[in-house]
Parts: sequence; structure tokens; C-alpha cells
Amino acid sequence: MRVIAVEQYGAGPWGSLHLADLGAEVIKIEDPSVAGDVGRYVPPYAEGEDSLFFEVFNRNKRSLSLDLASPSGRAVFDELVRASDAVYSNLRGDVPAKIGITYDDLKHLNPRIVCCSLSGFGMTGPRVAEPGYDYILQGLLGWMDVTGEPDGPPAKSGLSLVDYSAGFVAAVSLLAGLHAARRDGTGMDCDVSLFDTALSLLNYPAAWHLNAGYEPRRTRHSSHPSLVPFQLFRTADAWIVVGCPKEKFWQRLTEVVGHQEWAQDPRFATFADRERNRGELLALLEPLFRTRPAAAWLDALSAVGVPCGPVNSVPDALTDPHTAARDMVVTTEHPRYGRMRLPGTAVRVGPDPRPDGRAPRRNEDFEYVLTQVAECSDERIADLVRAGAFGRAGTVPGIPDRFRTASPSAPDSATVPPPPPTTPRTGTGA
Repeated sequence: MRVIAVEQYGAGPWGSLHLADLGAEVIKIEDPSVAGDVGRYVPPYAEGEDSLFFEVFNRNKRSLSLDLASPSGRAVFDELVRASDAVYSNLRGDVPAKIGITYDDLKHLNPRIVCCSLSGFGMTGPRVAEPGYDYILQGLLGWMDVTGEPDGPPAKSGLSLVDYSAGFVAAVSLLAGLHAARRDGTGMDCDVSLFDTALSLLNYPAAWHLNAGYEPRRTRHSSHPSLVPFQLFRTADAWIVVGCPKEKFWQRLTEVVGHQEWAQDPRFATFADRERNRGELLALLEPLFRTRPAAAWLDALSAVGVPCGPVNSVPDALTDPHTAARDMVVTTEHPRYGRMRLPGTAVRVGPDPRPDGRAPRRNEDFEYVLTQVAECSDERIADLVRAGAFGRAGTVPGIPDRFRTASPSAPDSATVPPPPPTTPRTGTGA
């Protein structure tokens, strides 16, 4: 599967990262007028055009510098569409139609092309022209309102979960579109947005509100809105998480804390009883948990199968024995950073893991994409360079000297020779 990715920053590259890790050939289009993906320059760990931020979103991809606003750059893009399965983008919702990368714009080049747009607010609606970012969506869609302590300010998630979730949704949508296109011979648009993703993830609290008037609220110590106990507890030396999502776990918990009579207490006997008498129950449990260290509680609770866990730091999580057992930290080599270690991909299909490659340097795959994917001759590539298809020839890395036939200030031109006639086809990928 070959995907042309007009993407940058986080949400879009996160979705295509999983396609690349699963074996798709993802060709990342980078705008030469802004020196490529802005993710290359995100601090604090950024040097030149390399950053650890960029690396973790873009491994196993290829890079091509291409000016889509120029006639010559657009000619190259059209040739890539002929040789690909999908065009994937994360631009503002009104931009794909403006720059001509929707299915209706591209189907004459390849009737099986799948065009997946991941935007802030989607390709329709009153917010279509608004930029959308994870922080903005977490505030707009109620996430911040239900996050944090009741007496504290609204808070965002510690991770960019709207971006990540939307990337997953885009990848699933694109795969479904490709399945249909291969079955039916006809491609389509996939219109995915951060807004839709964040709203859908309101899930059961939203259903409770829509159907029963429930008003979601922040809960103390990150407790579950209806299952009690299921929250953070402070022990003698650290915080732990303890949960009773089934009645059997509550009964076992009463044994561990030395109060088996609570299992039959009418105030606490059922889910509904414990939710209704949350304050009374927590007033009993919280002082008990403070009497012993975290390790002692976790050992005792785990021994009887009560769901529980420590509140680890990020370094703790990365060095957990289960992290190593699941091969969730991958290693690759980089020209600037040397040996790099990055979190691995959670999606697993089949028995053989895909080798983990680094992210591409800007325009690193220029020659491969132009000669093997677009099937351009050396003469045509030189003409495209002279016409400014890849940006000003003297300022874009990765272009071999034999193609640099133009001066750095050569203007764009519409006189690029047209591509040879080709029958629309799909690429086999790498």
C-alpha cells in the first residue's frame, strides 16, 4: 500500500505512522517554502532540521520536498497519485478542496484513489475554516471541564489524546476506504476531524446527559463517576489506583482491608448503594489506605485479584518489566542522534514485527520517489528542478548535483513537459 501524506505536526503523522509501521509505504510531502514539517523544529530536543518530536511521529516514512502551489510541483503530485493507493492529509477542513486533493479532484488520475482528510473540524459545518488543535478541542468539547480536582481549575489531559485518537480514527477510516476501493474499483473521500473524535469520546457521560439529564462533573482523586471505589488512594508513601468494576472485587477488597462486614452492609452492598453513599464509604477507606505503604497494599490486593496499580512516573513506565517483555521500546540509528530509543507501536498484526527505521531527513527520498514511483527520466527531473517543483534548488537538501541545472533563484514555470500518458494504477509500496 502506498500513501501520499500531505501532513505535519502531530495528529496526521500519528495516524500515518501506524500505517508505515504496519508496512505501508508512506511518502511524506514537505513544503519547501516553510522548510518542511514544523515538527522538525519543536523544542526542547531539536537540532537543525532534526528533533526527537519529529522522530517519534515519522519513523519508517519517506520524505519528498514538493511545492504543491507551483504548476511543476503539482505535475509531480499528480504522477504520484497515479502510482498510489491513497492521499492522506491533515490540513484545515476547507483546504483539501481549495488545493484540489479531494476524490473528485483526483479520480480522473486514479479512480481507485482514497482521499483521507483529517482536520480540526471536518470538511463541512460552520467551523470548517477554523484551525483545530488538541488543546482547543479539549476545552471546546468538555474534556477540560471534567478533568482535574473539583476545587481546582479545568485541566487538559497530560497527553494529546484528541490528536492521538483522531490519528487512529483516520488510519481506520483510510483502511476501510482502501478495502472498499479494492473490492469495488472506486475510491472515495474520508472526512475525519478532531471535533468528531473528541465528541464521540464523551461516550457514556454524553449518553447519560442526552437521555437522563446527567451533568458530568469533576470528581475527587480522579474517581470513576459511578463505580465506587475506583480511584486514586494515598498510601503511607505514594499514590495507588484501586478499582472495583465488578461486585466480586468489592467483596475481596473488604477482606484485604479487614472489614468483610462491609460487603453485606446495606449502605455498600451493590454498585448503586456504594455510588449513593460514596462519601461515607470513602471516609472509611481513605484513612485505612494511609496506614501501609504502597507496595504492601499492591501485594495484598494483587494476591486476591483486585485491580490495582502504582502511579508511576514516565521513567518508571518505560522501565517496567512488562514494557521490555512486550518489546515496546524500539531502537534505531540516526545520523545526528546516533542510537535512538523510541516507544513502539501498539498495533500488532501477524507474528513478525516490522523492522523499525528512523524518520527521514527532509527530502531524503527525492531520487527514489522521482525515479521509481513517479518513473521520471533524469532529463525530466532536471526540468522539474529548474521549474521549482521542489522549491528553490539551492535551498532544498537531498537533490543530487546532476539534477541541479537551475540557479537558486530560478522562478517557477508552467512549461514543464507533461507526464507521459499512463493507465491509472495502484502502487505495490515498499
